[in-house]
Amino acid sequence: MVTTTHFLVLGAVLFAIGLAGVVIRRNMIVMFMCIELMLNAVNLSFIAFSRHFAQVDGQITVFFVMTVAAAEAAVGLAMIVLFFRRRNTVNIDNANMMKW
Repeated sequence: MVTTTHFLVLGAVLFAIGLAGVVIRRNMIVMFMCIELMLNAVNLSFIAFSRHFAQVDGQITVFFVMTVAAAEAAVGLAMIVLFFRRRNTVNIDNANMMKW
């Protein structure tokens, strides 16, 4: 049987993978995907606690986090595309100054 602990361990592993990706990788798109992975890990933890305590508060919070993440994805990808058009690279080291 799958318990709350299993979900929390999976969420912690996913969050650690996302954090390692943000710290290690230098590609903006990969970093962006790792941030999304971290958000989904937190959502999984919210859902696990919501199920454990038999309340819908965690599920409502996840709904709002997913809404904000969708908006963040649209704006973030637009900024990455604009940066690529200006600099012809998505390497984060080249984004030290946002002057064009």
